[in-house]
Amino acid sequence: MIELIDLEKSFDRIKAVNRVGLSILDGEVFGLVGTNGAGKSTILRILAGVIKPDAGIVLVDKRPVYDNLEVKRDIFYISDDQYFLPASTPEEMAVYYEQIYPGFDKLKFFKLCTGFGLDTGRRISTFSKGMKKQVSILLGICAGTKYILCDETFDGLDPVVRQGVKSLFAGEMADRGLTPVIASHNLRELEDICDHIGLLHQGGVILSEDIEDMKLRLQKVQCVFQSEEEEKIATDGLEILLHEKRGRLSTYTIRGTREEVEEAFKRGNPVFFEVLALSLEEIFISETEVVGYDIRKFVLG
Repeated sequence: MIELIDLEKSFDRIKAVNRVGLSILDGEVFGLVGTNGAGKSTILRILAGVIKPDAGIVLVDKRPVYDNLEVKRDIFYISDDQYFLPASTPEEMAVYYEQIYPGFDKLKFFKLCTGFGLDTGRRISTFSKGMKKQVSILLGICAGTKYILCDETFDGLDPVVRQGVKSLFAGEMADRGLTPVIASHNLRELEDICDHIGLLHQGGVILSEDIEDMKLRLQKVQCVFQSEEEEKIATDGLEILLHEKRGRLSTYTIRGTREEVEEAFKRGNPVFFEVLALSLEEIFISETEVVGYDIRKFVLG
């Protein structure tokens, strides 16, 4: 388990991380979401022990991570700006990481590179951005660490490779309990892989919650009523977060269970109503507007 307790980090006058507290459970995919400058990359570098926080502490399995070599062997960090040894090949990088991580599986690495069409004898400097990202991801998977920290992991990958990487993560989680922590500015990219999401804005955490829990307690309803009076009967007493109307068609985002919402709308005798699944982006729009943020201004996708 990873615990972030009141983390703070500033660069000159810029507060990159502001009293961040998060818990990341073993065996789940944790997504850190926010725009560039929200603090995602800084938090990952603190988690990896690359930089030291100004205040607060990071615990990995109850052990502080900074300046702790044993703990760092349980963590593989993939930066958005990957670094490879000068003029190195994937094979040479595998030999390098084999010396750092006792559990590095070089045979598996070569097999995966073949599967992804990567030449292990070719200089990485000649690879495309997406190919370099693939090499970093495969090195991370084969390092055998308990945690893998990924900064914009899927950026630059084509859809087929992206799905292949997600499948690899799922397999490693099932086989050996890998815990991926993935930072991204793209909610849609993380929706089908993450179990838990932490939303960052201006260095702070707006919310941190299990995705399925969020989906169970928020409902999106599209409906048409014969009159405004009947619509008012249906929605009376419900906690409405958002309401949009186009002609006769109303769309509501409501806090509550599906059963509660369906029962309420039936009272109004609608011409038509349907409860729809919310996307992760829609959930965050609803939640953040309630606390005064308009997520559409700072979450891309």
